[in-house]
Amino acid sequence: MLRFHPAGFIQKPLTTDLGVMVYYTKAEAPAIGTPTLVFLHSLGGGSSAFEWCRVYPALADTYRVVAPDLIGWGQSSHPLRTYRVEDYFTMITQLLTSLEGPRLVAATSLTAGVMVRLAIQRPDLCQGLFLVSPAGNSDFGRDYRLSLPALLASTPGVDRLLYQVGAANPLAVQWFLSNVLLGDRRRLTPTLVQAYLSCTQQPQAQYAALASLSGAISFDLANYIGQLSLPTAMVLGEKSRFMPPAVGRRLASLNPQAITTIHEIPDAGVLPHLECPEAVVPLLRDFAGMVLASHQVQ
Repeated sequence: MLRFHPAGFIQKPLTTDLGVMVYYTKAEAPAIGTPTLVFLHSLGGGSSAFEWCRVYPALADTYRVVAPDLIGWGQSSHPLRTYRVEDYFTMITQLLTSLEGPRLVAATSLTAGVMVRLAIQRPDLCQGLFLVSPAGNSDFGRDYRLSLPALLASTPGVDRLLYQVGAANPLAVQWFLSNVLLGDRRRLTPTLVQAYLSCTQQPQAQYAALASLSGAISFDLANYIGQLSLPTAMVLGEKSRFMPPAVGRRLASLNPQAITTIHEIPDAGVLPHLECPEAVVPLLRDFAGMVLASHQVQ
């Protein structure tokens, strides 16, 4: 996957309780005391740190950048297990505690929802959150596990077939990107398809993907977000089909004390940082600068 990331960045390993997590960072070591920006990708078929590779290069001269492939995704270990929310708590906690100095976390979709819950339990892990399309997938009482995709992904035998037909081939990846992730399908490129396809075809990649699709990691984020205390910014894609901006704004309204800024990116889907990095980079730069400067003053 390194070939899909910008020049000047390398891949490093981190051993966790669940396996080896690889992360992408600038080849040149940062100065001692440089704050860290951690970029966490979403949990959909083909997801990986590639999702953030159009954003973090623009910030790497100011911050240490750490963009992992979470366990079960990308180039990291793919243990055979039924993944739960607690597994993501474990791997993200071990990643963040391995980093020195102040940290800010940017996270997407279901991972952003997981990060909200983790930050409530461990507010010491970072100084602020930059959440893109945050979700628990069963928000405001909707039980995602009762949806047809979740039921199919929970049926033995059908689940593997569903993954092969619906995720691990070029046509499926192209359809998923065009019709689910992107707000404007004209932004679809061969590189985008190849990067996602490469991840779906990793050995045992289906376990993490099917756990997300089946609802094994779903929860109602509305039950938790009001307890968040860290400074938080939220970014929403205007044309997101997976996470409509109205739902994001409703979640934000439950905690205006912590979620102080909400930005809606025009003509973008659930991953505006992948589609419109030029719009997201200045938002993240301004938010990180404000939060981390405040932390240094304290």
